[in-house]
Amino acid sequence: MTEEKGIFKRAELLLGSEMMDKIADIKVILFGVGGVGSWCAESLIRTGIKHLTIVDSDKVCETNINRQLMATTKTVGQRKVDVLKNRLLEINPDAEIQTIAEVYSEENSGSFHLDTYDYIIDAIDSLKHKVHLIQTATRTKARLFSSMGAALKIDPTRIKVAEFWKVKGCPLGAALRRKMKQGIKPAKKFLCVYSDEVLENKGMKYEFDESKSSEIIKQENPSVKAQTNGTLVHITAIFGFTLASLVIQDIVKRN
Repeated sequence: MTEEKGIFKRAELLLGSEMMDKIADIKVILFGVGGVGSWCAESLIRTGIKHLTIVDSDKVCETNINRQLMATTKTVGQRKVDVLKNRLLEINPDAEIQTIAEVYSEENSGSFHLDTYDYIIDAIDSLKHKVHLIQTATRTKARLFSSMGAALKIDPTRIKVAEFWKVKGCPLGAALRRKMKQGIKPAKKFLCVYSDEVLENKGMKYEFDESKSSEIIKQENPSVKAQTNGTLVHITAIFGFTLASLVIQDIVKRN
């Protein structure tokens, strides 16, 4: 770690060189690099994680610019995982960043080899795929950390961490629990980042683009046309930073 041009000196000052070496050996897979996942990825790399796999099938679009780390007017149309990988390697050229430009699903879940990772981070949008990822991830040796809904919120002081079954006031968390009770429950406990704040859209509505909350609407009432919900970067970024902190705290605790 000390060979990497001093870029981790401030982290090493706090955590110690031995701990930084342990962090560098950890393998993490992150599903979803949007408003939450992109900030999580950057935080992990800046704190010394060297082995990171990022999974997302989307390309950068103009509406991502207000909240997603790699989204700028110059990156519109490019694959999110490719743009983010380039940025992460500018931070630490020695990092091993693997990209998978696919949607996680039940059909392809085996191709991700989740058992080979130490940590699995869930920051995906689709309720159906999120349920399956949680069911699968909790049956591996890896530690899972999951993001609940980050849309329709403005107050960062209401962002919390809780065990999945204890998440309160979050529509996405409630929808996930209902799905789990109907099907296969998680095999072990896992922590979630969430907020109990729920606001309403005040601007002009526009067509659906699969945000978390609108996915819930589609699942629960297919006859209702879902709408995209407003999202702010100071919320999504803190969700992502908190997910990253859960990984780092767990590594420190275990060592």
